[in-house]
Amino acid sequence: MSSAYARQLFRSCSASLSSRTLARPLTSNLSSRPASFNLRRGYSETKSTSEPAEEQKQDESSEESVKESHPDTEKLKAKEAEVVDLTGRLRYLQADFLNLQRNAAREKEQTRDFAITRFASDLLETVDVLALALKSVPTSALSAETTSASVETGSGSSSPSPSSSTDTSPPKSAQAYLQELHTGVEMTQRQLLQTLFKYHVKPFDPTGDKFDPNRHEALYQAPIPGKEPGTVLDCQKPGYMIKDRVLRAAQVGVVQDTS
Repeated sequence: MSSAYARQLFRSCSASLSSRTLARPLTSNLSSRPASFNLRRGYSETKSTSEPAEEQKQDESSEESVKESHPDTEKLKAKEAEVVDLTGRLRYLQADFLNLQRNAAREKEQTRDFAITRFASDLLETVDVLALALKSVPTSALSAETTSASVETGSGSSSPSPSSSTDTSPPKSAQAYLQELHTGVEMTQRQLLQTLFKYHVKPFDPTGDKFDPNRHEALYQAPIPGKEPGTVLDCQKPGYMIKDRVLRAAQVGVVQDTS
């Protein structure tokens, strides 16, 4: 083989190699672009078509689960509301029962304390009569008893009678009997008042106090200089209280307002 022929063969091989290398990237780029485009497009299409299906399936499954659990939740809410209602009723009944117990105990105590109200008010008239009987005897008549008794005993010793010799006790005068009667009435009144005190019935004298229509009964009014108008001037009958209640109002006279 000659050198000229070898050179020609080398040139033809290098020319073919260069043409191949120049044409290969172009074809590869052109061939690769549609493939990648097709792959990307296919991925997006499959993704876009599969996402609504999956979302629809999830929505359907959630709706089915809600439908299945909805009756249970309604029943649970109904039971909770019923429990709250019954608890509230129970508390109201408990409070009513406690109030009933307190009211019953209070009424029982008031019945025990004020059971003798009518009886005590009837006895007050007897106390008033005894007080009038004691006031009807002046203190001067009671103090004159000793002097009259000594005078009668001195006059009786000068002329003794046959009956006096048999009777050892000296004769009593009218003043002595009056004194004994006064003492007996006074003891009766004191004992009756002590019995009333035992049942919380106490008298009160409002002389000098401010007139109170709830506790006092005005019998008359009189203008008194130097006295404050509206104050109690005189107490004709004392009032009586049974615990914290007025059993009888005091009958009083009130200072009149002259202005």
